[in-house]
Amino acid sequence: MVQGRGWEGAVLRLLRAKDYEFTVTRADDVTPHYRRLRLTDGGMLAATGVHPTMWVRLWFDNAGRPHQRAYTLVDPDPAAGTFGLEFALHEGRASDWARGAKPGDTIEATVQGTGFETPDPTPSHLFVIGDPASLPAINSLIGTVGSAVPATIWFEGDGEGLPFRTDPALHEVHRATRGQLAERVRAVLPDLLKGSADPYVWITCDTTTTRALSSYVRRELGVRRERVHALGYWRAG
Repeated sequence: MVQGRGWEGAVLRLLRAKDYEFTVTRADDVTPHYRRLRLTDGGMLAATGVHPTMWVRLWFDNAGRPHQRAYTLVDPDPAAGTFGLEFALHEGRASDWARGAKPGDTIEATVQGTGFETPDPTPSHLFVIGDPASLPAINSLIGTVGSAVPATIWFEGDGEGLPFRTDPALHEVHRATRGQLAERVRAVLPDLLKGSADPYVWITCDTTTTRALSSYVRRELGVRRERVHALGYWRAG
């Protein structure tokens, strides 16, 4: 139980955010640095419904202080009241909790601000930029938009063994080492955009890179704001 949630919790309450308690039912190590949990939803999905890329805020105790991080739902099942969460493990309180999580453990969560609008018109081509932290959202996106839409994906970090839900016949994945993502995108995206009638660009990596690429895509490459989704998933320490 997280004792109090500071100013963040107060703001969320003012925004009428809803609180739930999840219970871990299963834990699997996908790779040494990527862990999947299955949880019961505490009645959340019946109350909120489900949409693509849906995410929740989890609350952790960090030496007596509240600490929250957002995670995308994986394979939510409203009828069963269950879903999965996937954690790219690194240093930090959220990863520490995920490493040790076992069936029966509980975690408090808040749902607020998790809307999704399917791109309209349907993209002629999807351009996706992300990393292990945003892989669940990327999988959800291509499962919704990319079932008949080609996609080019730039993925930063070691993706070996990670649960990509890409179709090799439709989705092209380019790997980039840490620190090289923006450079790789800038080298080829301008030409790729010229060959796409109505593209959609999805940028979900660290906050600094996300901001830089979002500005680049809109201001220098001229992609309309409504055809760009950009959200920083983590901050570099």
